Amino acid sequence: MNDYVANFRNQFQDWYDGLQFSSAHKRTFAAMAVIVLLVSGVIVAKGHAVPITLPEVEPIVLVAPTLVVDVAGGVKKPGVYSLPANSRVTDAIAAAGGVRKGADTSVVNLARMVRDGEQIYVEPPLAGASTSAVSGSTSGISVGRPRRIGLININRATVKELESLPGIGPVIALKIFTFRNVNGPFTSVEDLLKISGIGSAKLAALKSKVRV
Repeated sequence: MNDYVANFRNQFQDWYDGLQFSSAHKRTFAAMAVIVLLVSGVIVAKGHAVPITLPEVEPIVLVAPTLVVDVAGGVKKPGVYSLPANSRVTDAIAAAGGVRKGADTSVVNLARMVRDGEQIYVEPPLAGASTSAVSGSTSGISVGRPRRIGLININRATVKELESLPGIGPVIALKIFTFRNVNGPFTSVEDLLKISGIGSAKLAALKSKVRV
């Protein structure tokens, strides 16, 4: 490569020296050649320079998901409400105007996170019930409510009401109550099979006596 460059330079020098011009003319021609090369380089550079236009980036707006819940029973404004994600039962009740005077929240886990599409039911005040009828509560478990007539709603029943079911003693009744408060309401009667101590035979005996 070096030999090729040296040979080219020698040939150019021989050609340059052989020109029938004076030294002043040669210098002028050399200067003009340099100018032409520079101008050509600029033109070529500009001709290949393609402006790049970046597309406008639209900002991404993140919308927080919402939960839709039905708040019913002993609240001031029962209805369907939209709540922000990670809301708790107490937030849903507050959206419904809070609980009515005399309503029983002892069977409701106020700290539980709500699930989309669920119903939160607050036991309404009992007509004509005395204070002593609802005062026998221990650790948030209502045990003094009078028994309801008809099918027992396993999502609303107290521990005492659950104990009245066939084959359900205090231990299993407490398991049902605790499971409901931790995991939310049962979606079907068959969900009782998730409770330790309740099998297919016991569920068959309960089906005609409970509902969700």
